[in-house]
Amino acid sequence: MTGPDALLRMSGIVKEFPGVRALGGVDLEVRAGEVHCLLGQNGAGKSTLIKVLAAAYRPDEGTISWDGAPVDLGSPLDAIRAGISTIYQELDLVPDLTVTENIFLGHELARGGFIQRQRAHRVAAELLGRLGHGEISPARRVGSLSPAAQQVVSMARALSHDTRLLVLDEPSAVLDQQEVRNLFRVIRGLAAEGVAVVYISHRLEEIREVGDRITVLKDGITVATGLPAEETTTAELIRLMTGRSIEYVFPPRPQTPRASGEPVLQVEGLALAGVFGGVGLTVHAGEIVGLAGLVGAGRSEIIETIYGARRAAAGTVRVDGRPLRRGSVGAAVRAGVGLAPEERKSQGLLLDQAVYRNITLSTLARFARGGFLNSGAERARAGVMAESLDVRPAGVDQAVRTLSGGNQQKVVLARWLLRECRVLLLDEPTRGVDVGARTEIYQLVRKLADSGVAVVVVSSEVEEVLGLADRVLVVREGVVVHEAPAEELDESRVLDLVMEGEAA
Repeated sequence: MTGPDALLRMSGIVKEFPGVRALGGVDLEVRAGEVHCLLGQNGAGKSTLIKVLAAAYRPDEGTISWDGAPVDLGSPLDAIRAGISTIYQELDLVPDLTVTENIFLGHELARGGFIQRQRAHRVAAELLGRLGHGEISPARRVGSLSPAAQQVVSMARALSHDTRLLVLDEPSAVLDQQEVRNLFRVIRGLAAEGVAVVYISHRLEEIREVGDRITVLKDGITVATGLPAEETTTAELIRLMTGRSIEYVFPPRPQTPRASGEPVLQVEGLALAGVFGGVGLTVHAGEIVGLAGLVGAGRSEIIETIYGARRAAAGTVRVDGRPLRRGSVGAAVRAGVGLAPEERKSQGLLLDQAVYRNITLSTLARFARGGFLNSGAERARAGVMAESLDVRPAGVDQAVRTLSGGNQQKVVLARWLLRECRVLLLDEPTRGVDVGARTEIYQLVRKLADSGVAVVVVSSEVEEVLGLADRVLVVREGVVVHEAPAEELDESRVLDLVMEGEAA
């Protein structure tokens, strides 16, 4: 679909890497003042395409037109000068610099060789106000800001370059629902000013709310473009993305409640200074317990403290009746506790190591003989685990960073499956995971529970907590304010609880 009013037109874009054809002829047209949603499964080519647009990669074939004229973007600086700014999922801010310093990093406001700090602060404040967040102080250190506020700073930095097209890669991944609503308000405001926005998200429910048109990629090619967001059903988008129909449903819960007998995990009076206090929960064999709450409510910190990654100020954690030593990950792992962390790339995986080593990481002692690792045995056992979880592409010698988000998550789960853990803690298990892989991960988690593992799930998506868990604890400002079977709750009730915090 083409039109004379296109601000950006990418035609027949091809990009190849050794042994991989990442893009096989992609077309994308974006108009000024529209929110254009770019969809596709992990590995479909979205990230490669936006890196071509940002001039981080040069295309092997194809043309790019900007404002009606062919353009050759030779470097990221060329793209920025043209008015194209990209905000990636992992924000590239400098935590120890101020908001103003981050906004103008690399293009400082200066005269006669001297930086104009007062002018920079004033312009930074104007940009933040334009985004509807004048409450963020330009003098504040960025590392002290919430993820939502850091994202606003990134957008302000983009606008400081007179941006005409803004690319947002999974911008809602670290935001709670109120922050997502604020983000959408900012996006609509920018579009109303004539700024074009390319919006990438795996959350299909967001597309209809914020998008105008949709382009879908599959296996490196454009399978649909220019689709009206309001009129295209979720089922149709899934079919286009996957090539098949997928029922976005959760595995059925067991007919009989699992909360019986002695609990596998017992948490009593757990507290972390300044974050949460007096938390108690129990999880039985085969039971999935969900923690629901806003970002910053303390959910992640609770399971990190259970795991020993944070040292509790008070309280006890018991596995199979035996207390764990506070602040000791080693003690937790030996007791049978596994954690799939929220930031799997930085906290859960050795990205440049092979898939097999990431799978065997917590069980290396099994493969050691006389002080030496038997890498053949490692590969063989990891291969069995990878095949059982359908990690794609097949082969355990490739670097784990080459896998999609969903397959990276499977590698983390395979590690704890190999360890035969008794308790599995999952923090945002499907963040950055496409719809097809989500269904597979849900089925895998339920399968683990059915095998007797006690599972705790943290998710910012209320629908995910309610659909996956047997029992739900609602956390607000570090306090468990409600506990109930998942089937007795709905999304509106949970939102009322996290916003109002009324006690059970």
